Amino acid sequence: MSPRSAVVVGAGMPGLATAWFLQEAGVEVTVVDRQGVAAGASWGNAGWLAPALTVPLPEPGALKLSLRTFLSPASPVSVPPRADARLARFLLSFSRNCTTRRWQVAMSALAALNRKALAAYDELAEGGIAEPTRAGDPCLIAFTSTADRAPFVAELEAVRAAGQHVEYDLLDGAGARAEEPALSVRVNAALRLHGQRSLNPGAFVGALADAVRERGGRIVTGAAVTRIRDLGTAVAAHCADGTQLRADVAVLAPGAWLNRLAAPFGVRTPVQSGRGYSFSLPPEGLPTRPTYFAAQRVVCTPMGDRVRVAGMMEFTSPDRPGDPRRVQAIVNAARALLPSADFDRREDVWVGPRPCTADGLPLVGPTRSPRVHVCGGHGMWGIALGPLSGKLLAESIVTGRSAAELTPLHPLR
Repeated sequence: MSPRSAVVVGAGMPGLATAWFLQEAGVEVTVVDRQGVAAGASWGNAGWLAPALTVPLPEPGALKLSLRTFLSPASPVSVPPRADARLARFLLSFSRNCTTRRWQVAMSALAALNRKALAAYDELAEGGIAEPTRAGDPCLIAFTSTADRAPFVAELEAVRAAGQHVEYDLLDGAGARAEEPALSVRVNAALRLHGQRSLNPGAFVGALADAVRERGGRIVTGAAVTRIRDLGTAVAAHCADGTQLRADVAVLAPGAWLNRLAAPFGVRTPVQSGRGYSFSLPPEGLPTRPTYFAAQRVVCTPMGDRVRVAGMMEFTSPDRPGDPRRVQAIVNAARALLPSADFDRREDVWVGPRPCTADGLPLVGPTRSPRVHVCGGHGMWGIALGPLSGKLLAESIVTGRSAAELTPLHPLR
């Protein structure tokens, strides 16, 4: 039978999108979060809705990075040196997935989602979510040389081969600076990537939360769910303060904290925190369109009167304090490419734990309990894929039928 009520753990994009689409089917929802709306990975990320770039994180090129690179605080992908057996097991499994064949298999699964990802945003807009997505000028991907650009172009062609529409133009350095005068003379190659969008993620998730409330949903913040209990005909979410929230079904979408809640229901796939960092700057001396320095892993996204600068993938505990050296590494990587930007005027410095899986695929679907479902493990793509994941999962919960796109994302895989 279709459930009449649901408790959703996690007020980020995947959790709130699931709640909104459940409401579309007439389900009463309560969303509960350990901190608040968009308090985890959803608030300060780069805000790109870029299906062409939504690819598996474990890629063959990652194996070329040395241990010394991983341990450096200046590296775009880093692992703080400390004893952590769980992290070591995750990295071993991650490395096993860094093969061309496994990347292609995972990319095929993501391509099926990417083809529908923007349409899910359109559905939210038609349903009254007022915060816009932006589809203006093409995104700019900048490089210091054509040699650095070649692997990126090869990856775009691999994405196209997986069945996605990918459209881009190649530019030389002069062409890139004609598009974006803020770029330095060190940029000698670029490409314009068409058909992508961007948004202010914190504002959008906030608008989504407002819509859930306006339609009768309840959002409980500052309540850490410590355990989910299957009661046989319902579920109970136990909070650290002793309160309980009961409903017909539960959706687990707590980001990097997924494993503790989901493991009792047969979910064995580790979800590791891959933390990203960002800050905001005044727009002077910065790109006027979404711009990505791919080799440096630095993204610039205009957001009104500010530009968000984001980067880093730091595999560590989601609860560790942020490391200022990671922010400085972003500054050091971007300064030579954006010589007129004033990086000393940083505001809104942020660190957020992105929930990563070793095979690069999200966990979306049912668990061993028919009353407990999962929507998480999106890595860097929780904003890009969160609405579609929530839509497909809500349909599965309400109808009992799972869309084909969810088969490779099964939480019990």
